[in-house]
Amino acid sequence: MKILVCISQVPDTSTKVTLKDNDTLINSQGVTFVLNPYDEWYALVRALEFKESGIATEIHLVTVGKADTEPVIRKALALGGDQAVRIDVDSNDPYLTAVYIADYAKTVGYDLILCGKESIDYNNGTVGAMLAALLDIDYIGFATDVQIETNTVVVKREIEGGEETDLCNLPIVIACQKGVAEARIPNMRGIMAARTRPLNVIAPSVISPVTAILSYELPPAKAGVKMVKPENMDELVELLHAEAKVI
Repeated sequence: MKILVCISQVPDTSTKVTLKDNDTLINSQGVTFVLNPYDEWYALVRALEFKESGIATEIHLVTVGKADTEPVIRKALALGGDQAVRIDVDSNDPYLTAVYIADYAKTVGYDLILCGKESIDYNNGTVGAMLAALLDIDYIGFATDVQIETNTVVVKREIEGGEETDLCNLPIVIACQKGVAEARIPNMRGIMAARTRPLNVIAPSVISPVTAILSYELPPAKAGVKMVKPENMDELVELLHAEAKVI
């Protein structure tokens, strides 16, 4: 079995984000970028577990981005990916991202494609579903457990008010979240091996964007904290009603 894991580079959540060019672009200067946690901790690690158990033979990685994404790709290789492909283009359009990955995946043919349920920057959670549609294969999202039995996949996924279990045929795209696997830290052997593992750079498909970001807006600054003495319940109620407007 050959598995493709889709990975992406995202800003670290502790990084202070600033905007530029009249709020139309995110200023990357001084921003710390990391491997998207949903891709790393759940999709990639589950793929590695399949390889370690003998179910999978190869783990390939794919990302859409320019040369500055290579450190996160090397980290994914250090964790245990066999080879990686970087599609050489910037994209914040999820449809374009899905098209780029689909066009590459069609040239190889994968039994299983894993990705995180969403990236922590745009939080769209749509690339996996569109990728499956473009490849004309099944899709399961919000997976909390993925097991492979012979030529079928058993997936548990979150639904409103509970959990469902699905029996799926291969090939399939599965978007993973917490519960699928446990996070790992790359060891020194993996880090050293990642330096020489194949990293192929390919040109993107020629396609026009279907969406455009007009502007970004930062959330309002947090207001100061008001302390109320325990005995002043009337004052607390008034503040919650008049200022916080929560009652």
